[in-house]
Amino acid sequence: MNEPLTRVDHSALRVNQAVIILLSLIAFIFDMPALVALVGAVMVSGTALKQPGFKFIYAGFLKPRGIVKPNVLADNPQPHVFAQGMGGAVLAIAVIAFLLDGALIGWALTWLVIALAALNLFAGFCAGCFIYYWLARLRLPGFDAQPPANTFPGMRPSQKAG
Repeated sequence: MNEPLTRVDHSALRVNQAVIILLSLIAFIFDMPALVALVGAVMVSGTALKQPGFKFIYAGFLKPRGIVKPNVLADNPQPHVFAQGMGGAVLAIAVIAFLLDGALIGWALTWLVIALAALNLFAGFCAGCFIYYWLARLRLPGFDAQPPANTFPGMRPSQKAG
């Protein structure tokens, strides 16, 4: 079943990515695994709510003040939610590594999340979305959405929502 595209505010997604990157970098610089745990928890809770975890920063502060303008595109929200859940899961594993005295593994996993969030933020390629669309091609249950027309799987769509 191919669900129709909906309206997805990519500004909310990009703010989410920027906050994930910023907080994760602060955690690394100041050696704060607890902050990695907080970022991961926000990502997992956002996934459960089917929205960007740090959407409250965008919707409650940046958007109302006109600091960041909405960028609503015709897109599928499911791959973005899946990607955020994957990132949250990776950070959960990082936290377990920190708790087991595996700081090197914990920071490596944190840097993986930073790198993939940066790839999405700056290049418009969402690795988690790419994986979601490949799982949909394999017809795995729960992976029903297809990429927007004329969009490479994982790339940010270019068409504005109507």
